[in-house]
Amino acid sequence: MKLPLALPRRQPGFREAALFRPRSVLLLADPALAESAILARNLAAGGFQGRLQVTGMLAEGLEPVPDLAALAEPPDLAVICLAPEAQPAAMAALAGLGCFAAIFPVAAPALAAMSAQTGVQAIGAHSFGLCLPGIGLNASLSHLTPRPGRLALLCQSGALARAIIDWAEGEELGFSHILGIGTNHGLGFALALDWLARDPAAGAVLLDLRRIKNRRMFISAARATARTRPVVALRPGGRQADASGIGDAVMEAALRRAGVLRVDGLEDLLAAAETLARLRPAQRRGHDALAGDRIAVLASGQGPAQLAADAVLQGGARLAEWDAAAQAMLALALPPGHGAQAWGNPLVLPPGASHRLGEAAALLAALPGVDAVVAVHAPGMIPEEDALAGAGLAAAAQATRGAPVLVGWLGQATAGAGRRRLAEAGLAVFATPEAAVRGALHLAVDHRNRAAAAELPPREVVALTPDRGRARGLIDALRAEGRRHFTEAEALDLLAAYGLPVVPGLVVPGVDAAVTAAMRLGFPVVLKILSPDLPRKTEVGGVALGLNNVAGLRAAATAMLARVRQARPEARIDGFLVQRQAGMQGPRGHELRIRLGDDPMFGPWIGYGRGGTASDFEPDVAFDLPPLNRTLALAMIRRTRGARLLEGFRDHAAVDVTQVADAVVRLSQLAVDFPEIEGMILNPLLADASGVLVLDASGTLRPAGEVSQLAVPPYPAELAEDWTSRHGRRLLIRPIRPEDAAAHAEAFRHLSPEDVRWRFFSQLRELPATQIARMTQIDYDREMAFVAVEEREGAAPRTVGVARLIREPGAGEEGGQGEFAVVTLPDWKGQGLARHLMQRLIDWGRAQGLERVVGQVLADNRPMLGFVRALGFTLKRSPEDDEVMEARLELRPPES
Repeated sequence: MKLPLALPRRQPGFREAALFRPRSVLLLADPALAESAILARNLAAGGFQGRLQVTGMLAEGLEPVPDLAALAEPPDLAVICLAPEAQPAAMAALAGLGCFAAIFPVAAPALAAMSAQTGVQAIGAHSFGLCLPGIGLNASLSHLTPRPGRLALLCQSGALARAIIDWAEGEELGFSHILGIGTNHGLGFALALDWLARDPAAGAVLLDLRRIKNRRMFISAARATARTRPVVALRPGGRQADASGIGDAVMEAALRRAGVLRVDGLEDLLAAAETLARLRPAQRRGHDALAGDRIAVLASGQGPAQLAADAVLQGGARLAEWDAAAQAMLALALPPGHGAQAWGNPLVLPPGASHRLGEAAALLAALPGVDAVVAVHAPGMIPEEDALAGAGLAAAAQATRGAPVLVGWLGQATAGAGRRRLAEAGLAVFATPEAAVRGALHLAVDHRNRAAAAELPPREVVALTPDRGRARGLIDALRAEGRRHFTEAEALDLLAAYGLPVVPGLVVPGVDAAVTAAMRLGFPVVLKILSPDLPRKTEVGGVALGLNNVAGLRAAATAMLARVRQARPEARIDGFLVQRQAGMQGPRGHELRIRLGDDPMFGPWIGYGRGGTASDFEPDVAFDLPPLNRTLALAMIRRTRGARLLEGFRDHAAVDVTQVADAVVRLSQLAVDFPEIEGMILNPLLADASGVLVLDASGTLRPAGEVSQLAVPPYPAELAEDWTSRHGRRLLIRPIRPEDAAAHAEAFRHLSPEDVRWRFFSQLRELPATQIARMTQIDYDREMAFVAVEEREGAAPRTVGVARLIREPGAGEEGGQGEFAVVTLPDWKGQGLARHLMQRLIDWGRAQGLERVVGQVLADNRPMLGFVRALGFTLKRSPEDDEVMEARLELRPPES
């Protein structure tokens, strides 16, 4: 199978380590450019222990080189600060020397072309530069020398980078990496995120996103990074680029899908950085802990406590509750509180007791029903109280092993120095109650994102058996007529081909035929004008509802024709669509709208919300990216406020929400199968107690020759095939999918202890849910896992074998390599299953252009050693571990 995305091959010679862990750096400087002096100063002052050289100017602390020909050996990294006309020759010379990593902190109009011609991979143009404080490298345009730490910053704006660095210095926060992506015409976010996902020096990652070059690679890399550390993103200019707000909403959906926290502005980004760089969410158990939003408010005064509590509720979180036993414990340990609920939430300490804030925070953090503690302090009447309160909070935050503690330290004249001392002690400290609560909310959202990424979906899969031939015929017919817009009848027919229930209707050429059609369908009916030029028929009076008899139908049809011809005389009228009136009996149904659209940055999206004629004015809309399964579709629906109405409200019927979700999944699959579809609108989709029914639909094709690229790779269903063992037992071999989680866990429990040790290099009694999620929710651009599924009569299908091949990111050679693993259940050994699974993996890897397959095998695993030898692997002992053998299979024949 070819990848649905053509992954760019890395040029021979380029190594990520040369960019992110260079041993030598060369500055190619034009003294006429102001950036040259700044870069030279920062390089010399950073404390880099490698070799620093400069050509084109003299700079203190940098070794001068008369020209590139005089270099004794190629540098790992070049910083090119030259005028555009001098850049092509410099890039060619660097390639000739063997330097293939560069940064452009200045304008470089031909950057992409120069990289293609020379093989030198570059960051830029207008890059802020690169800071690696851990090794003392400051090849940036920063006004300060960033201190070492755990924050990583990937930015496009140099001004924002300097602002964040300046703020971090004041907060005593340091950085592991700072990289200015600039205009993103060279190497971009995906490469940097791939590196950060594997670099243990990086903690929380901050992203300043304006332009994403390759949506598929970005989402893939962001998801890989967010699995192991918090990632927070900001998008400047989003509303300016799209006043409707859809672009911002789609970006938030894309980032949520990758496990990334999206924030709205710089203040939110800094609050998230302050929180996520210092704190980790509480590890609570139970269904009520899934949201991570139960916040305890503690304060030294009533007013600050109430402000914090209001901020919690306004932010959509919950004030934590605790039982009578916990209140009694607090009453024994603390002085009497203020307010009607002296030991409730918020908890307010009495005057003169602010020195007990730390003790109170530690007690609240230990309660199992608390996910975060916000402790707020206002300046006391006696200055010494403030110092004692700060010391107590610092001690409590460092000692607690429960919920994280966030501090609101109010004031400025006397409080500013106190905040600095608390920041130096490692606390997440803020200047207002609202800012401290925002930090707690960021923790909650990050917790939910991670929980959602690790959520194990049920086994059930929406059974899709679309009539793709029928859909293809409709699209081809439209193309043959030179049209891009579906009529309503065509759009409904297309949806019906994918199993969506659509209202019965007949297309007719005129009034008499409409009467005949209505009598066939049965009154009451709906009459609609049929025209490819009128996507919004109601605006020209092109819809008539509740027609109960022939006379009324004739009058409505005649009047409709006259109105439409007067309002839009140029519109082509193909006749009428007569439909059976739906929703006339029983409780009132819900009018919903489902849309398929396209975003310039992230491609196809699905939107869900309230339907009907006022739907464009309804802000209650949720978005996600195809492909969607039922779990993702249900989550999208539940993100809307109107989701609660689907449970039944007054005269509205209760709805089976899974049927609404299944309609979303079917539209998603249509988008996957036919990337030439630009957009579709199902409005209204009527949902009631009997199910769902599409009453109206429209759709548009892309211009001829254009297709979409999904940001998330679809499930490669075409790789599924049946297989028969040596003993005649039949299995389905197919790519793994998220719904395999339960079967995967069950298969693990049937492995022998020896098989577990051989497969995982340790004795595991149970696979953690997070690991099961990681193994079943894979990125099909990065890896493949084939599962062998056995159908069982009267029981759920079971997984009896799995083989996995993971492409190694950052393999500097063209094509790279992938690491394999394979295991089968004991009763399936000796039947050729493992060999077949491995052969499927090898074929897949070869189709993706991989150069080799590698793996590690325990030296005492003699069956596996013999197995891989028989497959053609070579074996050698690992230089790092005598108990491990390294297996290697070349997929390309050696060059003659």
